[in-house]
Amino acid sequence: MYFSTFRVKRQMSNQLKIKLSIADRVYPLTIDPSQEEGLRSASKKIEVMIKRFEQSYAVRDKQDVLAMCALQFAAQVEQRVIDKDNSEHDIENKLEALNQLLQEHLS
Repeated sequence: MYFSTFRVKRQMSNQLKIKLSIADRVYPLTIDPSQEEGLRSASKKIEVMIKRFEQSYAVRDKQDVLAMCALQFAAQVEQRVIDKDNSEHDIENKLEALNQLLQEHLS
């Protein structure tokens, strides 16, 4: 029992407290140190995207810009999944064709 309590405290002490600024708001976060680089990079990408949307479109509300950023990032993730599935399918087809050639050659 003591060990698990110690373990939880130790995990909490390894946490890192950071502040990220997104859309003129500061968000304090407690994270695992291994997440810091990714979160800071994502925050910077969001800020760049916000500026691009604000310059390109007549935006009255930050909520609209943030919704468009969320859609953009989600679409990128979905496209990667689709591309990966297509790539895996192509590889599978090529392996099947190669296997058929080998079978014909060995017969």
